[in-house]
Formats: sequence, structure tokens, C-alpha cells
Amino acid sequence: QVQLVESGGGLVRPGGSLRLSCAASGSIFRIYDMGWYRQAPGKQRELVAVITSGGSTNYADSVKGRFTIARNNAENTVDLQMNSLKPEDAAVYYCSEDIVRRYGPQEWYWGQGTQVTVSS
Repeated sequence: QVQLVESGGGLVRPGGSLRLSCAASGSIFRIYDMGWYRQAPGKQRELVAVITSGGSTNYADSVKGRFTIARNNAENTVDLQMNSLKPEDAAVYYCSEDIVRRYGPQEWYWGQGTQVTVSS
């Protein structure tokens, strides 16, 4: 079994910052890509940022320069630092990871999501 648990969401004013964290636990052999996605009401889920096992990153154009993704391989965690937040950043944020389980297949796993609200 593998679980991803997000934390750090909440309410923030426009221009403010939040830091999301995602911790993976369970029977994990290796984690490849780690990513953050978001889904706003009435919209499709979209990729926000992804980081490879080698540390390469990729960001959605809408968050470049404002968000930073980072991973800690020793602790199986991935963080998303979000600065200069805008109302359009409000969404449920999900972490997703490409994980190889011990004695199991390689699969993408998803967390349960954490709400980010940006409002004055």
C-alpha cells in the first residue's frame, strides 16, 4: 500500500504565500516524477509543477516565477511554495507521484487534495 497525504492548504489574501507539502508512505521502492496538480470548480485538472527524480522541474506558464517545487528524496516528500498568490490560483491541489512499490508495479498515485482559497 502507498499513501500520499497533502497538507498546508488554507485561506490566503491575494499576494500572499502558502506552502503545500505531500508525504508519501508505505511500501515504496522508488519514486520517479513528483507533481502538483490543481482543479478549480468547473475546470479540468491541470498540471501545476513537476519535478523529476533528477531534480529537473517544469511549471505551468501561469505559475512560473511564483511557485517553486522541491523534493526531499530521503523523506519522500514534495513541497510546493506558492508566492504572490492570485484569486485564479484558488483550487483543490493534488500531489501525484510515479512510484514503484516494493514487490509491486510502477504506478501513479494521488493524494486526497488540499483546498487553497485566495480571497480578500
